[in-house]
Amino acid sequence: MKLRSSISGLAFAVGLGVLVAGCGQVNQVRAQKAFKDANKLYAASDWKAAATKYEEAIQLNPENAYSFFFLANCLDNLYRPTRVGEPENDALLAKAIENYKLAAEKIQDPLWKRRSFEFLVSAYGPDKLNDPTMAEPIVKQMIELDPGDPANYFQLAQIYENSGEYDLAEQTFLKAKDAKPGDPNVYMQIAGYYNRQGDFPKTIEALQQRIAIEPNNPEAHYTVSTYYWDKAYRDFRLKDAEKLDMVMKGIESVDKAIQIKDDYMEAIAYKNLLLRLEANLIKDPGRQQQLIREADQLRDKAEAMRKAKSTSAS
Repeated sequence: MKLRSSISGLAFAVGLGVLVAGCGQVNQVRAQKAFKDANKLYAASDWKAAATKYEEAIQLNPENAYSFFFLANCLDNLYRPTRVGEPENDALLAKAIENYKLAAEKIQDPLWKRRSFEFLVSAYGPDKLNDPTMAEPIVKQMIELDPGDPANYFQLAQIYENSGEYDLAEQTFLKAKDAKPGDPNVYMQIAGYYNRQGDFPKTIEALQQRIAIEPNNPEAHYTVSTYYWDKAYRDFRLKDAEKLDMVMKGIESVDKAIQIKDDYMEAIAYKNLLLRLEANLIKDPGRQQQLIREADQLRDKAEAMRKAKSTSAS
């Protein structure tokens, strides 16, 4: 998983910076050595041996909060979702959760506290315990820690969406927008939610709100055109007149993208698709042939650009 890979190797950075405190000088030295040895094993992905060393470090110095996090992550790595139901395997995840909670409680550094919460949420996620009722309060704590980070709202909204709590999901996505209204990704996330719910008008509204904050980004206009094409091409419930309206709006959007970036290969290729769809929806044979010729030219242009790009990269 991404979270796991993102911390692989960071144990050394923590280990070098943590000053341990024990009941005596001997325990201090032994605890620090156990922690550093554990970090080396962790970096080598020897989860079982590293876990043993982190447990030793905790016994010698329970004040080193990072030991709890890395012990939890070792156990998490040892856990196998494919072996769920096996007592020894399930115990690994249970113990990992216990230590993630201790790490989140004890660690003061905001980044590492956040990591502890993130891994806790993952442990309750669909790939593991699949218990959204346990994940929800943890994500809410993450929002309290950093109310300006929309990613936490997205995660909470996803929990609600997966649980069928669609009103709460929508409200939470909108709170993400309130938290960071200048972030284009917020509007993409909201658009994705509405699209999954089959609400095309609100999908387009969110995409247009994104354009409002970055009007000179060709990708923002191009993205709108792809949604229009997909709707016109795949929604067989639409009448031809409705499909044609979608296509024309898509062409308008893709033209804006190409105006901003005239070598936008993806937009040029997509306009080709939109023109072909327009040709299928109109009755005038002469206009149909004109549209197909234009589409062919755009297709060839996009292909030539793709080949040129591939040649220059090799």
